[in-house]
Amino acid sequence: MGAMKNVVCMKWGVKFPPQYVNILASRVRKNLSGDYRFVCFTDDPTGLRPEIETRPLPEMTGLEGRPERGWRKLTLFQERLDDLEGTALFLDLDVVIVDSLNPFFEAPGDFRIIEDWNLKGSGIGNSSVFRFEIGSRPDVLEYFLANREKVYSSHRNEQAYLSWAIAQKTPLLYWDSTWCLSFKRHFMRRFPIGYFAQPKPREGVKIIVFHGNPNPDCVLTGWRNKSGLRAVKKTPWLAELWTEVKD
Repeated sequence: MGAMKNVVCMKWGVKFPPQYVNILASRVRKNLSGDYRFVCFTDDPTGLRPEIETRPLPEMTGLEGRPERGWRKLTLFQERLDDLEGTALFLDLDVVIVDSLNPFFEAPGDFRIIEDWNLKGSGIGNSSVFRFEIGSRPDVLEYFLANREKVYSSHRNEQAYLSWAIAQKTPLLYWDSTWCLSFKRHFMRRFPIGYFAQPKPREGVKIIVFHGNPNPDCVLTGWRNKSGLRAVKKTPWLAELWTEVKD
């Protein structure tokens, strides 16, 4: 793996406010040792803390009118990614860092990703947390750009295509199954327990992944969906993890 460590994220549109990037950067600082760069690729750096490195969001056209399914993440696989080099750990904005990130840089292999919890054995990863060598797989982006309609028809979203594309040259490697857990699948309580009992902490988890609804800020006030059949009670232990760390 490249000697330089990078943690990268992407922020575009208005789905997530700057607070999400600021909290993520703060939690990385607490949980990653040694020298590294934290870089946010964004179309609007307004509100981001000054110590966060920002770079322009890599251009990707042709997404207009299509459902938001993460296709912009593929631009990270350019042969030259701005001024970055070495190893990069990508984190979605809506993850909660629980424990040390050092093992994510120590695990062997050039590429690693979460094995999708709902698609075990299918060869499809969840790209909320993945690691790659910058510039080493430009074919991932190049094939997509040259075969968009074929990719769209064969793969529901970016992470399904990314998993397939990586596996064309090397076996797809996953993180340890205890490291990255789904909030909806592994922490949320079933109805009606969610109204009365907090989600429980779990041993060994390093990152809690929020995908779809609810978002991490639900732990500050509690949450329920429109039907009332899914609910999250205000969760202080999780709120302590989703906050900017005081220096």
